[in-house]
Amino acid sequence: MYSSVDTIWVLLGAALVFFMQPGFAMLEAGLIRAKNVGNIIIKNVIDLSLGAIVYWLVGFSIMFGLSNAGIIGTPDFFLLGDTLGNAAPDGVTPWSFFIFQTVFAATAATIVSGSMAERTKFSAYCIYSVVISVIVYPISGHWIWGGGWLGELGFHDFAGSTAVHLVGGTAALVGAALVGPRIGKYSKSGKSRAIPGHSLSLAALGVFILWFGWFGFNGGSTVSATGDDTLVSMGLIFTNTNLAAAAGAAIVMITTWIRYKKPDVSMTLNGVLAGLVGITAGCDAVSPFGAILIGVISGLAVVAGVEIIDKKFRVDDPVGAVGVHCVCGAVGTICVGLFSVSEGLFYGGGARLLGVQVLGVIVVAAWVVVAMLITFSVIRAAIGLRVSKEEEIEGLDIHEHGIENSYADFLQAPLTGTPPASASDPVPAPIETAIPVADVREQKNTRPDGVKMSKVSIITRQSMFETLETAMSTIGITGMTVSNLLGYGIQKGHPEYYRGVEVQARLLPKIRVEIVVCKVPVETVVETAKKALYTGNIGDGKIFVYDVENVVRIRTGEEGYDALQDE
Repeated sequence: MYSSVDTIWVLLGAALVFFMQPGFAMLEAGLIRAKNVGNIIIKNVIDLSLGAIVYWLVGFSIMFGLSNAGIIGTPDFFLLGDTLGNAAPDGVTPWSFFIFQTVFAATAATIVSGSMAERTKFSAYCIYSVVISVIVYPISGHWIWGGGWLGELGFHDFAGSTAVHLVGGTAALVGAALVGPRIGKYSKSGKSRAIPGHSLSLAALGVFILWFGWFGFNGGSTVSATGDDTLVSMGLIFTNTNLAAAAGAAIVMITTWIRYKKPDVSMTLNGVLAGLVGITAGCDAVSPFGAILIGVISGLAVVAGVEIIDKKFRVDDPVGAVGVHCVCGAVGTICVGLFSVSEGLFYGGGARLLGVQVLGVIVVAAWVVVAMLITFSVIRAAIGLRVSKEEEIEGLDIHEHGIENSYADFLQAPLTGTPPASASDPVPAPIETAIPVADVREQKNTRPDGVKMSKVSIITRQSMFETLETAMSTIGITGMTVSNLLGYGIQKGHPEYYRGVEVQARLLPKIRVEIVVCKVPVETVVETAKKALYTGNIGDGKIFVYDVENVVRIRTGEEGYDALQDE
C-alpha cells in the first residue's frame, strides 16, 4: 500500500534535486569566460537529457537490480521486469523512486563539465557523460545503495558524498588532467596564472540555488515522511545541511582573508559547496556540533585542495569541481567514522566504521579512475578530447555552436548601415536645399579675443563620472562626449587576486571624457578635473590636452568658436 505523504515527499525531493541542475549551470557559467557560456549551458542541459534516457534504459537496473556477488545489478532494459518494483521503498510508488534516483545520476555527471570547461569538445562531452550515467555511477552506486558489498560492510553514505560527489569529482580530476590546461593558464616555468570568470553574480546565484536544492538532496533521501523517528530525522538533516554550508563559507572567508589579505569571493562560494558536499554522507548521523566541524574541515580542505591541485599538480580546474566534490566528498565520508553519534570514533564507537569509510572512499575512487582513464583514452583516440588552439582562443560558443556571443543584446550595435527612421525622426532636408557649408579657409580655431580652441581628454575610473560631470557643470561646461574603454597604465593597475592567484596585468574598465573648449579657459577645465578626480591612489587617471584646428556644426554650417556656443 502506497503512502501519499511518502510519495509526495520523494517527488518534492526529486524536484529540488532537479533544480540543482540550473544551479550547476549558473555556477559554471559565472566562473568561466563569456566566450564559452553557451557551451557550458548546453552541456548542463545535455548531460541531464542523455543521462535520464540511458539511466532509464539500463543504468537504474545496474544500480538497483538483483545483485551479482555484490558487484553489479542484473540489467533490466527499459525496466520492463521487476527491478523497479523491488527497489522502491515501502510506501513510495516505483516511478517516484525512479525519478528521484535519475536526478541524482544527473548530478554525478554534470560535475565533470566544470573542471574540463573552455577546451573540451562538445561531442566528447556527450559520450563520456553517457558513460558516467550508464556504467560508472551505477556500478559504484550498487556497491553502496543497491545491496552491494560496501553496503553490506556497513559503509554509511546517507545521501551521496561518495556515491555522487566523489564519483563526479574523481571523474572531473581524471578528465581535467588528461585534457590539459587552458592556453595561458601556466607560464613556461609552470607558475599558475589566474583566469577570472566573467560573472560572480551568476556564480553566486548558482550557489544559492544549489544550497536550496541540497535540502531536497539530503532531506529527500529519507524517502519517507511518516513516523516520529523519520520526522525528527528530517529536521536534523535540514539543520545539519544548513550549518555545514554556513560553516564552510565562514571558514573559507576567514582563511582567504588571512592568506590573500582580502576575503576571496569565488573561494567563499566554493566554501558553501564544500560544506554541503562534506555533510551529505553523515547528515542523518551527526549532531549539529558535528555538522559545524565537518563544515569547517571541508572548508579548509577545499582551500588546500584547490591550491594543491592548481599550483602543485598543475591540473586546471576552472570552477574548483575537484576540490569541492572529490576532496570534500572523501573528507565528508571519512568524517562520518569520526563524528557519527552512534558509531563514530569520537563517540566511543571504535575505529571499525572509520576503517570501512576509508576503504569505501579508496575503492570507489580507484574504480572511477580506472573506468574514466579507459573512457577518456578511447574518446581521445577516436574523436579527440580537446578543441583546436584556434577554437579555444576564439571561444567554443562560435566554433561549437555558431553563437557569436551569449550576451548579444548587451553588445553595442556595429555602425554599419542606417537604421530605419522612426515616425518621430526629423526628415532630412534635400541636398540641394541644405544649408551650404561655406568654404572658409581662414583660421577658425580661436575666439574673438584670440584664445584658441582646445580638446581636453580625461581618462579615469567609471565610478568617478558623476563627480566629474558635476564639477564640469559648475564651470559652465554643458557638452561632453563619454566613451567606455579598457586599458591600464604603466603601473598595470592595483594588485588583484583570484582564487589565491595574482591576476596578471589585464584590461581595466575606464571612461574617456572629451570636452572641446574655447569660451571656458582650458586651464580652468584641467584644474577643476584634477580637484574632482584626485584620491591619491593609482588609477586616478590622466588628462590630455590637444589643439583643435576647427569645429563645424553640421546642421547650421557654423564653424570655429561660433559652433561651440549655445544657440
